[in-house]
Amino acid sequence: MVAAATSRLESLCSRTAVPATSLLLLAGATGLLVGSLRSSIFAQLTVQGLALGSVYGSLALALVLVYRATHVVNFAQGELAMATTYVAWQLIQWGLSYWEAFAVTLAIAFVLGTVLQVVLIRPVQHRSVIAAVIVTVGLFILIDGVVDWVWGSALKFMPSPFGTKTYDVGGVSISRLYPGMFLVVLASVLLVWALFRFTKLGLAMRAAALRPAESALVGVRVDWMLAIGWGLAAVLGAVAGLMAEPSQFVLQPTLMQPILVYAFAAAVLGGLESPAGAVIGGLAIGVSLTLVVQYVHPITSDLQTPVAFAVLVGVLLLKPSGLFGQREVRRV
Repeated sequence: MVAAATSRLESLCSRTAVPATSLLLLAGATGLLVGSLRSSIFAQLTVQGLALGSVYGSLALALVLVYRATHVVNFAQGELAMATTYVAWQLIQWGLSYWEAFAVTLAIAFVLGTVLQVVLIRPVQHRSVIAAVIVTVGLFILIDGVVDWVWGSALKFMPSPFGTKTYDVGGVSISRLYPGMFLVVLASVLLVWALFRFTKLGLAMRAAALRPAESALVGVRVDWMLAIGWGLAAVLGAVAGLMAEPSQFVLQPTLMQPILVYAFAAAVLGGLESPAGAVIGGLAIGVSLTLVVQYVHPITSDLQTPVAFAVLVGVLLLKPSGLFGQREVRRV
């Protein structure tokens, strides 16, 4: 009887959590709209924050895809994104245009992510989570060393993918860079969502991630589905890296390290089991950090990463499942 009452209470909490989260998001969006209408600087910062937040959300979504498939946090996701950005830079040096290099880099990222899963992750993923995490940490160090060995640590520069023009919207001057970043990331996320939602491959990948044993019984090649998932995560990471570089103005080996912290915060805020939560969390982190640096004077741009880390710790302490995640309940 007690167990039944507990189960009903947990079900009620899970049903009321979603409307509460929706109301919170609606309140936040309303606040941004009102602030943007009252202040041109606020509007510029909001657009900038949404663009940067989309980058954080893309990398956070890559983390969520890997975590849902293997329950492993890929600490090398940011460095993999950084390495593929260097690949794009090299392709441009060889004569390709920016968008040609962009397309080729995404293909290379997919192959690289798939190969890394097959060669390094698959042999240890069934042993223990700690073993797989240690491998990703080692991969972080390996990628960093290889990039420094091949391309060096000197600053490099890539052409701007969107030019230097600005838009004038209601008296607010907005650089074309930020809407361009947002739209490219949004298109990438929507394509990945459509793949998972409307294709047999996406269905097989979801089944392999959620119910691997049952999926194998009906003929799904679980190991290969997980490898493809790592490939897609690498593609999203590459998009994040290629869109982060124009906002940083330079390419260097540390390009994605602070962004990885923001992406972790976004993934935890939205819920490590929720792809939509990762994207929304990234947008929330991007806008919040941009506005906090402008309007909270003790906090400067140098403190953005510590603030994001504080958000990460706070969410883990107060609501580990995140805004859109569901608490795992085990009966013993």
